[in-house]
Amino acid sequence: MKTIYLVRHGQTYINRYNKMQGWCDTPLTQDGIKGAEEAGEKLKNIDFDIAISSDLKRASDTCDLIIQRNCNHDILQHIATPFFREQLYGYFEGMDTEMSWRMIGGPHGYPDRHELLRKERIDTIKDWIKEADPYHDAENAQEYWARVNKGFEMIKQMDGAEKILLVSHGFTIRSIVDHYGKDIDISDGPRNASITTLIMTDDGEIKVTSYNKMSV
Repeated sequence: MKTIYLVRHGQTYINRYNKMQGWCDTPLTQDGIKGAEEAGEKLKNIDFDIAISSDLKRASDTCDLIIQRNCNHDILQHIATPFFREQLYGYFEGMDTEMSWRMIGGPHGYPDRHELLRKERIDTIKDWIKEADPYHDAENAQEYWARVNKGFEMIKQMDGAEKILLVSHGFTIRSIVDHYGKDIDISDGPRNASITTLIMTDDGEIKVTSYNKMSV
């Protein structure tokens, strides 16, 4: 059995300006660096066997800051992979968040993103994002999970890796919790540098054991 400590990256400039940030990337702010360092302090005594992150710089940098404080920092390998990138938002990348969600949810009766996230499944919302994107570059649910599931299959195949650090992104963490969790309210997204924990059984089944915590 594997325990996965799923951390959201620290705050970025686009987070600070309340804009959509999927595959587009911006650096960590000073608060973002501080948040990553604080997450590292909280996780420093967990003897991770492997560290994995999205290959987007904000997640990779957060992962490195956490590793620096870990009891296994001298031997801990960091794998950066596109499998755990954020949702690709296509046309909405870099747009004002509230405006984007009105364009995505409005045609379906949801001018407010919080109401949308309370009442609809994430996979439905992913399909609506692609539908609303005039270029249709955004990932729908099928495209998104084809990518992310490769990441979980990679983790499943890691013999001897029982404690895993995984640094990813807000909507991806919401997606994972909605997909594998039970009766967990995801209308409030995970905070920057928050910790969500998962259990993966030997046959690859995943269970969410905590969501959006600032400690372990």
